[in-house]
Amino acid sequence: MTDRAGTVAQESDLIDVKALVHAYFTLHPDVSIPEQKVVFGTSGHRGSAFDTAFNEDHIAATTQAIVEYRTKEGITGPLFIGRDTHALSRPAETTALEVLVANGVRALSDEFDGYTPTPAVSHAIITYNRAGHDDQADGIVVTPSHNPPRDGGFKYNPPHGGPADTDATSWIAKRANEIIEGGLRDVKRAEPTAVETYDFLGNYVDDLKNIIDLEAIKKSGLHIGADPLGGASLSYWEAIRDRYGLNLEIVNPVIDPTWRFMTLDWDGKIRMDPSSPSAMASVVARRHDFDILTGNDADADRHGIVTPDGGLMNPNHYLAVAIQYLYANRPGWRDDAAIGKTLVSSSMIDRVAESLGRELLEVPVGFKWFVPGLVDGSVAFGGEESAGASFLRFDGTVWTTDKDGIILALLASEILAKTGKTPSQLYVELTERFGAPAYERVDAGATKAQKAALGKLDGDAIAADELAGEPITAKLSHAPGNGAAIGGVKVVTEDAWFAARPSGTEDVYKIYAESFKGEEHLREVQREAKKIVDAALG
Repeated sequence: MTDRAGTVAQESDLIDVKALVHAYFTLHPDVSIPEQKVVFGTSGHRGSAFDTAFNEDHIAATTQAIVEYRTKEGITGPLFIGRDTHALSRPAETTALEVLVANGVRALSDEFDGYTPTPAVSHAIITYNRAGHDDQADGIVVTPSHNPPRDGGFKYNPPHGGPADTDATSWIAKRANEIIEGGLRDVKRAEPTAVETYDFLGNYVDDLKNIIDLEAIKKSGLHIGADPLGGASLSYWEAIRDRYGLNLEIVNPVIDPTWRFMTLDWDGKIRMDPSSPSAMASVVARRHDFDILTGNDADADRHGIVTPDGGLMNPNHYLAVAIQYLYANRPGWRDDAAIGKTLVSSSMIDRVAESLGRELLEVPVGFKWFVPGLVDGSVAFGGEESAGASFLRFDGTVWTTDKDGIILALLASEILAKTGKTPSQLYVELTERFGAPAYERVDAGATKAQKAALGKLDGDAIAADELAGEPITAKLSHAPGNGAAIGGVKVVTEDAWFAARPSGTEDVYKIYAESFKGEEHLREVQREAKKIVDAALG
């Protein structure tokens, strides 16, 4: 960690916005270079125009590939498109619209030319498709989420409204790279004059009463702080305040593509991560000014919860509290609706699920795994340790199938209004019942070959039968909840576990670890985890 973490960005930390946009239009990728290809991770294609990794050619080709994918899949309805506040988002949205219009796709952008959170796009897709039309809608969100200001991002959401699965993104990326390699000859483009509009904000905000008890929040008079962190949720928080009469203050109503008002993240970069204590330092400093204070990232698919008594909550802690509260206070949900978590999330959630008598659906990293359950109501809540989650409406029907940081932030106010206790106080109560786990993610160096081997490693390849003094009870390479490959391994004992996964962007692998026996035992788990994984990799 740099000693500047948590300090306000300086002029030397800021991007040159004009230079970045110029690079978007003038640099052309060579897809024989891996770093310049279209590559979809768990949240779309991301990169910087400065690195020739997110440029006009990428977006034109990817949009054309999406058009062809829609044709292949028989998707003929409207395509909802939204963008966040990153500097590259507007030019990329314009490029995409040029291609969509030229191909005769009915594209719908924001009615007020505003910024659009990821959950608002997911909500729009689901709203259209549940209305009984003869065709189906899908969408594009132009965002790199919480990534630094130099980056751009481009996500495709098919008709289920959530992140596209690997089959779809692999096909789209492969075709996009073929198009770039072919000199963009297959790309159709036209002036985007035939673009329709959609009131993303109005439809989303008006519907919030069907998922959050906003009347209870209003009656409580809670003084709420909401920090959009310079992102797409700014106008949404203003509308929520006005529409529902909340005592809500926008902590920082500034949008600036350099994000000069942010405090630096752990590595000295500007990163709009609402779960990072360093990135949220200026927000946390105001925790005593509000009864509850929240933050969102640039596309509002993540949340950060700040309380006067506990500061910034660890995302795992808040997920456990949210689950405990929701399953006890949503009688319209199915009695057999499961609790969804990624396998690198805290085992506190396992213990809460068991106490509630609910099935636990443990899946690989990636919100896409929760989509089928959220759609049919068999999973009422899906959450990731990286502060992304969504849940069902009061009546047990689907709200969004992508992460929604706005409803998770509002839920913190509902919890305080209805229970009289902050989420951090409720988490302390959970630890008194189930124990207090120590959790941390660390990185370990790995070559590309080692990363590739780890991604395909079978649990049976792990020779160890003990971890930090406890017998190993499970060696997993596939998620218990759905049998899908986890792209790494997870090793479990009665009181601890670790999971190891290769990084998609750096020459490291990530070790997630947790112990219910304290910090010292966690360190022992981490040390042995590295030895176990290194031995398995050979």
